[in-house]
Parts: sequence; structure tokens; C-alpha cells
Amino acid sequence: MKNILRGTIFSAAVALAFGAQADVSVSVSIAPPALPIYVQPPMPGDGYMWTPGYWGWNDADRDYFWVPGTWVSAPYVGALWTPGYWGWGGDGYAWHGGYWGSHIGFYGGVNYGFGYGGVGYQGGYWNNGAFRYNRGANNLGSVHINNVYNTRIVNTTTSRISYNGGRGGVRMQPTRGELSIANMPHSEQTAPQREHEQASRTNQDLRASVNHGFPRVAATPEPGAFNSPGVVAARPQQNERGDHSHGVAMPPHGQQEMRPGPQRQDTPPQFREPQHGPQGGQGMQAPQQRGPQEMRPAPQANPQRDGPQRQENRQENRQENRNADERHDK
Repeated sequence: MKNILRGTIFSAAVALAFGAQADVSVSVSIAPPALPIYVQPPMPGDGYMWTPGYWGWNDADRDYFWVPGTWVSAPYVGALWTPGYWGWGGDGYAWHGGYWGSHIGFYGGVNYGFGYGGVGYQGGYWNNGAFRYNRGANNLGSVHINNVYNTRIVNTTTSRISYNGGRGGVRMQPTRGELSIANMPHSEQTAPQREHEQASRTNQDLRASVNHGFPRVAATPEPGAFNSPGVVAARPQQNERGDHSHGVAMPPHGQQEMRPGPQRQDTPPQFREPQHGPQGGQGMQAPQQRGPQEMRPAPQANPQRDGPQRQENRQENRQENRNADERHDK
């Protein structure tokens, strides 16, 4: 009875957390498209934070539109960006807007890439008033930054799922630690972020029905810089090498690997306090066990493939082996 009561309380807290994460003002019956594949443009300067791209909804057009990933100046020291996400709400997919806060909260387990692998953030952390960038998750370009470390983010999946729950969505619920983060003080998008999203909404090329999931502007070096030389386009899936921090994102120089979103179960997980530091401290996966190896038969001779000469040589080798065995028995 106590376990049932605790599970009920946790489920209610999960529902409150979903509502607490910024605005849940949009509900759509159609699931958003898969996340596109793109590289991260070089960071324009120190103090910028990467905010991954996402699908927005234009109710007037009845269509999704792509909001390109972009570098944004951190609004204050210690600010971390929790991305928004689409989540199934029982009768539609609701948008849970992103926010700035002192910790990374729940973002649906969606693998946005570049350090946002589904749980926490592995792209860097604040240390004594300065942000330390993980070169293994960020394209720092030619910007000179002293606070840099290099932790490679290993890819084991290429998931491009852009929503939580529902048919085919990511199966993950927030931990109690993430629930507590949702109730902490946080702020919504900055003015440049809002303008960036609004400009994306009115750009016809970014509509899903027009670009079919491959926007020509998938990421920008700064908010609203859709015509900048640093703009990058989405890539077809067959070109994906799967070696950056994103199931949908490609590395700028083929050096980094993507980190998948850890697959948690829908049952209430154990409470974990928010973690800090270069590893993010969240969502570590146990290594997968390999099953027994399959026994394969020795290759058989193929007359059409081997030809008469190779078959004759094989027959001679088998005869020599039999002769050697007879001599050994004597």
C-alpha cells in the first residue's frame, strides 16, 4: 500500500513538473519530425552557450518549422540552458519550453547533441565565474579560450527522435532530482532567442512541409543570422557518420563522437541530486553484454566461383592430410 501511495505521489509530481517547465501553451495531435543532421558552426566568442535546434509549431500554417541551433550569450554567470521538448500529454504533443537556470533540468530524454545527450549536459560547466568548455562537444573554431578541457563523448546510437512519449517517442521520465530542478528559480528565453524563434516561424524555407526535414538553415553562429557565412545546412542521413554529440548532429572536423540519451525506464527511478563537473554526473549507462557467438560452418567449395584448378588443389590438400594421418597412426 505504501509503495502504491509513493508511486502515486511521484506520478503527480511528474505531472506538476511537466507543467512547471516554462509554458505548455501548444498541443498538437501530430508528432514532430525527426531531428535533422547538421554540424555545429564555430563558436563566435567566449561566453557563448550552445542552444540546440528544435521543431516549433505554427498554428496558423498548421505546420512544424525548424528553429536552428545557435550560439547565445549567457544571460548571467552560472546560467545553464535546459532545452525545450515535445511530450505526449494523452491527447496530443505538448511543447515544454526551455529555460535558463543554475542546473540542467529534464528535457524529455531527447538527444539534441553537442553535449545534450538526453540527460544533463556534457558540453561544459561553470567554475569560479568562468565557463569551462568541453572541446569534445563544442566546435570552438579559432576562438582563443583558456578554460577548455577535452572529454570525448562516445556514440552508441543514432536516435533522431524529437519527442517524449506517445507512439515511437523517447521512453523516459524525470528523476526526483530533475523534478526538484523544475521547481527552482529559472528564466525563459532571452530577447535574442525569442527573436530567433520568431524569425524562424516566418521563414518559409524552415517549414517542415517545404524542407521535408532537411532545412537549409539548420544552425547559425548567432541568433537570427540566417544569411551569415557561418550558416550550416542539414545533411542527408546516408552521410551520417555518427561521430559527434548528437544522433542528429555531425562533427565539425570528424574528431568528436556523439553521446546518446541514456534510456531510462518508465518506472520511478531512484532520487539523484543534481551533479556538476565535466562529466555531468548523470545518465551513465552500464556496458551492454554480448550474447554467445554464433557458430558458423566452414566455407564450402563453389564450382562456379572457384573454378576447376582451385577445386583440384583442395582435393590434393585433403589427400595429403589423409596420408599424413595414416603415417602418424603407423
